[in-house]
Amino acid sequence: MQNKFTHLTAEGEATMVDISGKDSSKRKAIATGKIKMKPATLQQIVAGKIEKGAVLQTAKLAGIMAAKKTSELIPLCHQILLSKIDIKFEIIQPDEIKISCLVKTDYSTGVEMEALQGVSSAALTIYDMCKAIDKTMEIGELLLKEKEGGSSGTIKRDSLTDYRGQVVAVSLSQEKGTVKKPLPEIELIEERGVKNDAHAGKGHRQVSLLAEESMAKMISQLDDKTFIGYGDFAENITTRGINLHTLPVGSKIYLGSEVVLEVTQIGKECHDGCAIAQTVGECIMPKEGIFARVLQGGRVKTGMKILLEGVKNESSGTDH
Repeated sequence: MQNKFTHLTAEGEATMVDISGKDSSKRKAIATGKIKMKPATLQQIVAGKIEKGAVLQTAKLAGIMAAKKTSELIPLCHQILLSKIDIKFEIIQPDEIKISCLVKTDYSTGVEMEALQGVSSAALTIYDMCKAIDKTMEIGELLLKEKEGGSSGTIKRDSLTDYRGQVVAVSLSQEKGTVKKPLPEIELIEERGVKNDAHAGKGHRQVSLLAEESMAKMISQLDDKTFIGYGDFAENITTRGINLHTLPVGSKIYLGSEVVLEVTQIGKECHDGCAIAQTVGECIMPKEGIFARVLQGGRVKTGMKILLEGVKNESSGTDH
């Protein structure tokens, strides 16, 4: 089982994650950040006129050194043998420097923190070397741009939409043959499915999802005396803002900052005589419901944002 925060025990105490059972693999991370300053300050940096010396060369060394020292600076980080660190700078006129840090390793845990630490220390070094002439400098937009390796695979920030949809309900059924009941939140377990759901297992249909927009098609056919709610179509997660059935098999779905799903199947064979089919004449789940594997577990709750990787927006015809 994967806890929501892997650096906390069930009692809420800080702990270092045990990675002794994980296999080594090639991993890479790229982080970026920016430092803004007065235009005159940037011009002096470019011209090499800062009194303390060569600003960018010094900042590059500082970033490399800091990346190597990450486990000493961030309490619960592992000591990692790094195979590559590179710091680059982009001058953005008239008043900004963009910093990027690439880190590589062949190890059993990722190097995202090392990349972020490299950018942070490089930016702080620029600040230190220039603060005598400019105390208005601002450091910001520190973020993970890309990572490769590990259970969550490759994630590229540019291939994710900023905001694509949201979770409107989560449900489970503890016994097969019973209707799924909506809950405040559910927990997804890596390569298994929804904790305590009777349908959880190691197959490819670990989690079921249905769009609220698909539900609306069925609800519009009902009379005023018939009510259909979340979970009634046997879906674990109900979404809004995404045409789920248009997603290609293999698409990755990111729920919040933790959970990663991979689409494995679109639609399914309808159970003969299911309650919804008997009431309406047909059921939307076999046509527009989808199923997914849990690549990375965690908690899912109502209101959580959904991101998609490299999926075409059918309504606009543009790639996100």
